[in-house]
Amino acid sequence: MSKDNQFQVLCSGQNRALFLDRDGVINVDYGYVCLPENFEFIEGIFEVAQAAYTSDYKLVVITNQSGIGRGYFSEQQFLSLTEWMCNEFLNKGVPIENVYFSPFHPTEAFGKYKKNDVCRKPQPGMIYRAQKDININLKNSILIGDKVSDVQAGIAAGVGINLLLGHKKVPKLGASCKVIANLREALFFINDRS
Repeated sequence: MSKDNQFQVLCSGQNRALFLDRDGVINVDYGYVCLPENFEFIEGIFEVAQAAYTSDYKLVVITNQSGIGRGYFSEQQFLSLTEWMCNEFLNKGVPIENVYFSPFHPTEAFGKYKKNDVCRKPQPGMIYRAQKDININLKNSILIGDKVSDVQAGIAAGVGINLLLGHKKVPKLGASCKVIANLREALFFINDRS
């Protein structure tokens, strides 16, 4: 088998992912949410997750959580909330494959968390880690974020479609960046690639 054919076989066997930011995409961003009673799911998130899961996307959460580094809540509080959130998705029949988080901030965090780590968006470290862990074909994947830094991370990693939720106009970030007004508009991109 030629090297080209080997590459094609490897690529065809890779998974595709729907990368989701958390605050502002999965839940309403009230600022440093760390308790289930303050966690309000955004309308349409389970519908989007179900469509993606049905179309064989792995659901992957990538989230900056500098509230840990700033001392607003502990890593254990974040992990407890994450377990609760994942169970809510599981109860809807859409398991989350993995959750990646960055507790760092280059200027506002304390101690070991005060650094510009490669896993903090807009850098693509969390996406690359998921790619390695879950065998993801990034070109065939989709990312949904509500901040420009979310889609910048996706573009830097080579994610095929990067959806910016809730913005009025498309920032000049390249052809792979699209703006959607609400989560249900993401269904077009998910269904289009099924």
